[in-house]
Amino acid sequence: MTAEVRRRPRATALLALAGKREPGFVNDLGQLVGIDSGSCSPVGVNRVADWVDDRLTTLGFTVERIALPATADGQRVGDVLVARKTGALTAAQGGRRVLLAAHMDTVFEDGIVAQRPFTTRAGLAYGPGVCDDKGGLLAGLTALDVLAEAGVDAYRELVFLATPDEEIGSPASRPVTERIARESDVALALECARENGDLVSARKGVADFRVTVTGRAAHAGIEPERGANAALAAAHLVVALQGLNGRWDGVTVNVGVVRAGTRPNIICPEAELRVEVRSATASGIDAARDAIETAASQPGVAGTSAHVEQLDLCPPMEHTPAARRLLATACELGTELGLPVRATTTGGVGDANIIAGAGIPVLDGLGPLGGADHSPEEWLDLGSVHRRVALLASLITAVGDGRT
Repeated sequence: MTAEVRRRPRATALLALAGKREPGFVNDLGQLVGIDSGSCSPVGVNRVADWVDDRLTTLGFTVERIALPATADGQRVGDVLVARKTGALTAAQGGRRVLLAAHMDTVFEDGIVAQRPFTTRAGLAYGPGVCDDKGGLLAGLTALDVLAEAGVDAYRELVFLATPDEEIGSPASRPVTERIARESDVALALECARENGDLVSARKGVADFRVTVTGRAAHAGIEPERGANAALAAAHLVVALQGLNGRWDGVTVNVGVVRAGTRPNIICPEAELRVEVRSATASGIDAARDAIETAASQPGVAGTSAHVEQLDLCPPMEHTPAARRLLATACELGTELGLPVRATTTGGVGDANIIAGAGIPVLDGLGPLGGADHSPEEWLDLGSVHRRVALLASLITAVGDGRT
């Protein structure tokens, strides 16, 4: 292994290369935002995948497109794109496999681009998905372009993962993301930075539960004493479950849906609660699950019973020691770039949660600054692009050779 292969370019040199790409970034962003690519529009998502495929192929990546089965409710989604580029280092030499992850879908329906096309005004870009996540997706591609021009190859492998269904919880792509994550050493997630510039060092996990309460029907006017009111038992449970909030730091419990009964003259025989738990740690989700089951085992109405079923689990992206080291590296590089780097925890989930659930250290929010996601006012700060691209490129070089 030569000293040239091991050379790590200074962050300021990568900043200069990123700055040269600002006009091209705006043009490319306009092209990406100009494609309707809602999660439930596989044709549109695959048009974005075609665009990304071309860009990565030009950069020397080998690109695989994986067609996904329909979701459990029959929804078709676009392809997962997995691109790989082999570096000059082996695992024995300390080279790491670095995963970059972004998503190609938006929350918007087909036709919204025509109603609200890409525009720029006073240094900001606007349009559907401009921040979430087309700005981040493009920042990742631009950082790879910068590294290619800088001749950086001191890594084992770079892997670029672009998913088609993140905005609906990644139901179809999750197995692919988990597999790719387990093969990786470190991951950098390309959601955009918070409005104040913060990266995301932790994301809460989410568990969804269904609680089915069973009672006994009876005529409400003639013989109500023969009934067991599941609606009343469910009401007691709602109060008990909402009362779990504040029991554990960083854990929230929300009864978001209550269904009960069919007619006012029938003692309600069945009710259903849909409950969401969010926690910054897996242990917090476990504790809340136990408490929900305990509450359900003690119905407040004689003759009723309750059954708890966990419907889904998206693991938390925890702020582990390895993740803290990754953030510390980003802070050091930010200082060199004149970019103060801070991080925060968010309650929102994303593909970074799935990657972290595979035991891989992750740092998220590495795209440009943006905000107002999922709304007509969604924006991206174009003035933040070159430094954020330089930070991302520098971070890839810093972790790729295994010295950080």
